[in-house]
Amino acid sequence: MPRETMTPRERWEAVLRRQKPDRIPMDYWATPEATRKLQAHLGVNSTEELHAKLHIDATLSVGGNYVGPPAPEGEDVFGIRYRTVEYATGVYAEAIYNPLARYRSVEEIEANYCWPKADWWDYSHIPDQIRGNERRPIAGGGSEPFLRYCQLRGLEQAFVDLVENPEIVHYCLDKLFDLAYTNTLRIYEQAARSTASILSSYVAEDMGSQESLLFSPGQIHTFLLPRMRRMIDLAHSAGVFVFHHSDGAVRPIIPDMIEAGIDVLNPIQWRCNGMEREALKRDFGDRLVFHGGVDNQQTLPFGSVDDVRNEVKENIRILGAGGGYILAPCHNIQAVSPAENVVAMYETGYHEGWT
Repeated sequence: MPRETMTPRERWEAVLRRQKPDRIPMDYWATPEATRKLQAHLGVNSTEELHAKLHIDATLSVGGNYVGPPAPEGEDVFGIRYRTVEYATGVYAEAIYNPLARYRSVEEIEANYCWPKADWWDYSHIPDQIRGNERRPIAGGGSEPFLRYCQLRGLEQAFVDLVENPEIVHYCLDKLFDLAYTNTLRIYEQAARSTASILSSYVAEDMGSQESLLFSPGQIHTFLLPRMRRMIDLAHSAGVFVFHHSDGAVRPIIPDMIEAGIDVLNPIQWRCNGMEREALKRDFGDRLVFHGGVDNQQTLPFGSVDDVRNEVKENIRILGAGGGYILAPCHNIQAVSPAENVVAMYETGYHEGWT
């Protein structure tokens, strides 16, 4: 087995800068329940031990601490109320109250709703968050406002608004993107006081279903891309790489996202329409780093250990050809996935990923 010559941060940075790493970096995304299950299987007591045992180059995410007005119990700072839903292997929070759903105009929202302010978060602790973690890739800042808009208005109403109430969409997205922009800027300013800077920012919107885009291209260009470009430009002005997450069948919009300036595309759900790995690598591999690629809808939860190993090898062969690949699951590993399959993913990535 070759000897590692890079830290996790150096490994990520080499891939992002189109240089040759010692091996393909590997990232970790999982639900808390899946992580606890994997820790028990491996006999470790912390995520740090888990990362070390599986040679995972996990990012450290930094951000602000909320110090603003306390939110009522069961609500977040946006006034969205949640209910805890239990399922066979864990729990999640489901939004059950959408505070802007009842309003029919921008004027009504302005008169009745208080938007969170960036001053409600404190960022001065970020150098302490980074201290001692300089070997890790540091992630911080970014945006995903349409997801929040759906929680504020309700999912169905949010998409109806794109056609019937565009002025409400523009108004709310401006508010949400402004908050994200200021939040990101303050994270960058505090990280600059550290010995390790922010390496990547998460500029995301889920624009794809399993079959096709969730939005028309015109809606993406009208409501999302101009505001996302502002976030992307901020990241690049700080020397930060843009990590773009968009689930599903997003092939039609990838050229526009590249033109907007994204550096990394995640999660590469290659079973979705138009997301075949060979074509993505052929058409966009010279302009994008691919992150993800290990299917967690079929292969990880329901495949065999050999299925997982073969898929990892295929990803390295296809997405990793000539560089530009970070191995990771296609979104969060769920607790239904056998721990043996998760271990097989990272063991195979480690053994096969030397460059």
